[in-house]
Amino acid sequence: MIVKTIFSGFGGQGVLMMGVSLAHSGMNKGFHVTYLPAYGAEMRGGTANCTVAIADEEIASPVASEPNFLVAMNSPSLFTFQNKVIVEGTIFLNSSITNDRPHRHDVKVFCIPCSDIAQDLGNIRVANIIMMGAFIKVTGIVTSEIYLNSLESIMGSRKKSLAEINRKAFAAGFDYLKN
Repeated sequence: MIVKTIFSGFGGQGVLMMGVSLAHSGMNKGFHVTYLPAYGAEMRGGTANCTVAIADEEIASPVASEPNFLVAMNSPSLFTFQNKVIVEGTIFLNSSITNDRPHRHDVKVFCIPCSDIAQDLGNIRVANIIMMGAFIKVTGIVTSEIYLNSLESIMGSRKKSLAEINRKAFAAGFDYLKN
């Protein structure tokens, strides 16, 4: 089994944190993991993306030329990466930011209004964690508990104050998608 995911959006949307947190979660579950970040020199406001591969055996390359999943936090990300997703793969969209939809009909699409939900929670910066809640629910790559524990470990003691809002944000994304 190997699962490849591309996370993409504007710098400052927490795209790289999404990738790091998934990679860390995969390691905590005992999987082999690769993480490959890419971002423009301007970072905040520029484009950022990363690739995460999770497998039960060694991974030959960190490049996800044919990802199972795409998490697109904006329109440019959707347009850049949608054609790379495998047939019957899945695309997650931040529908607060984009009204665009994939032109493909051979993939599943989940539209999550992450930024709107984050505003309702009082912190726009947790839109990425809301998306991760939806992503973990759909993919089942790791459990919610493993993901949240990994996230708190990554954030460390200096960001301990964010643990509660991150848990609320994750739950909001997870619960947004009904069974």
